[in-house]
Amino acid sequence: MVCPKCKSENVNAQVINEVQIKNKHHGFFWWILIGWWWVPIKWLVFTIPALIIKIFGGKKQKAVNKQKTVCVCQDCGYRWEIK
Repeated sequence: MVCPKCKSENVNAQVINEVQIKNKHHGFFWWILIGWWWVPIKWLVFTIPALIIKIFGGKKQKAVNKQKTVCVCQDCGYRWEIK
């Protein structure tokens, strides 16, 4: 492999794992059809159970892993990604 900047062949390829956190949430149609009436009723009628579920309930986040291959030139330090 050849560095596109300095034309050196002293290049290392590395696989990098990137982790991103995505929040799970309800969509637009859920809020239009159900959420506008369900959320106020839930908090008015089920206040204590709703608070307990909110505190101890499941997390609404999801980890998404993405892997990409990156080459690094050992002579000039130039870095580029392989698609």
